[in-house]
Amino acid sequence: MTGNSVKQRKILAVVTNYGVEQDELLVPLEQLRGAGVQVDVAAVSMDDIVTLVGDKDPGKTVRPDLTLADADPADYDLLLIPGGTLNADTLRLQSATTGIIRSFTDSGRPVAAICHGPWALVEAGVVTDKRLTSYASLRTDIRNAGGEWADEPVVTDGSGGWTLITSRNPGDLEPFVREISTALGASLT
Repeated sequence: MTGNSVKQRKILAVVTNYGVEQDELLVPLEQLRGAGVQVDVAAVSMDDIVTLVGDKDPGKTVRPDLTLADADPADYDLLLIPGGTLNADTLRLQSATTGIIRSFTDSGRPVAAICHGPWALVEAGVVTDKRLTSYASLRTDIRNAGGEWADEPVVTDGSGGWTLITSRNPGDLEPFVREISTALGASLT
């Protein structure tokens, strides 16, 4: 990724069409796009993405840029996996999701996941020997999958040939987005 301008940086955000935590999708989108990063949102279908606030209250609606099936992971520098319990639980059951995750990790490109988003990483089998955080209820799942769970606002682990950036919840978005920006060499204004 060295030698490229920020405007050439591309992030792929993967979500389902219902249940993604509003701020875990929209805050990174707005801040990173504001820094000149291209962020494409891939959903299960091209139907509107209905976000939720706190897993229960209706949030904003977002138009996806493409579907998970149409996303070519090779076109992107970083993978973003927002949370939301319903989103993450459904997302991890999509075979396209695990394929996208493995494409990033196998090629050494960074992955960023927040809140319940690491469930998809567990499903893809990529957390072994990684240190990460998440919503507290995923702690046992992560440990059972061979990862080391930490209760910290943001955890960045560069071991195993790829970088993993994780955070616990929407309250950790500031350090989470900052770490994503750092991984891309972008500057947030």
